[in-house]
Amino acid sequence: MFAAYLMTAWAGGTIVAVVAGVVGFFVVLRGNAFFAHAVPHGAFAGAAGAVLIGVNPLVGLGVFAAGGAVGIVLLGRRARHDVVTALTLVTMLALGALFLSRSREYSAQVFALLFGQILGVSPDQLVTTGLLGVGCLALVALIVRPLLLASVSPALAASRGVPVTGVDLVFALVVAAATTVSVPMVGALLMFALLIGPPAAAQRLARTAGQGLVLSVALTLVTVWASIALAVTTDLPIGFFATAIGALLYGGAAGAARSRRGRVE
Repeated sequence: MFAAYLMTAWAGGTIVAVVAGVVGFFVVLRGNAFFAHAVPHGAFAGAAGAVLIGVNPLVGLGVFAAGGAVGIVLLGRRARHDVVTALTLVTMLALGALFLSRSREYSAQVFALLFGQILGVSPDQLVTTGLLGVGCLALVALIVRPLLLASVSPALAASRGVPVTGVDLVFALVVAAATTVSVPMVGALLMFALLIGPPAAAQRLARTAGQGLVLSVALTLVTVWASIALAVTTDLPIGFFATAIGALLYGGAAGAARSRRGRVE
């Protein structure tokens, strides 16, 4: 459980959990679950394109994540947001399929971006992930007050002079940065589960935004740590445990919230 490669996995999982907990709190608060699904999955196409031209897949992942996220926000101002999100997602997935079809050799590195390889994280990759994670959290800290207001009430935020479109664009870049941080380690599928499950459970339990943010990070950490431990001891996929634990946390939080309301009434 404490071999060198596992210690690296614990450290990488902790970085991913903190970033996913913070960003996921705002994703759930803003009702951006579909958006958070589209960006990591669509960014997979960028990694495939990078492999095709001989570039580091992380570069392609970041470019497509940022481009897709910003494009959804800008186009969503002039059309239905869900439709724009879906069209952006399928366009990027189509490009990914095209890039993979033109590649002469299969790349396990690209495949791992869907399902993750947290137990195979190298120390060098851990350093890069840590720096990107710090940058992502710094960006959130820079806009946290207007982001919180714009997430709860965009109309009120606009009336108080908050540049709502600008905040939306910056948050889109935050989601893109979180994708670039997390997907190489946990994969696009698991990243989406971490952005939604534990943060949604936290918001059912918390009474204030501050409590919700702290609890979101705590529950995401518990989910990732428990998933790694269970995956190592049972030899089952980490994604199974992470999604199952997230669902159980939300179910328990929903039940606790209903019980609390019943006592108040």
